[in-house]
Amino acid sequence: MTLAFPNPSRSFDSARNAIRFTGYDGMFEVPFLIEIAALGNSASELRMSDALEAKCLTAFDTLRSSIYAAASKAYADGRRAPYILTSADIR
Repeated sequence: MTLAFPNPSRSFDSARNAIRFTGYDGMFEVPFLIEIAALGNSASELRMSDALEAKCLTAFDTLRSSIYAAASKAYADGRRAPYILTSADIR
């Protein structure tokens, strides 16, 4: 089976400074995190906690195809779950 992303939902995880999303390999759920720094937010933006969640989720939506491609590559490379994507994975 190949990794698919049929569910477009994602959530902000303030404890991990990341966005959570899920892929599926057949019937198996595959958890992913992408660090908010990988979404192109500057250090000053990261300090603005009022709008941080909305900015990060919007950035995720904008970069969704690149994020899914990086997630598929990480999964194919055999990393361990939860798969944590960084800016090096996206660029």
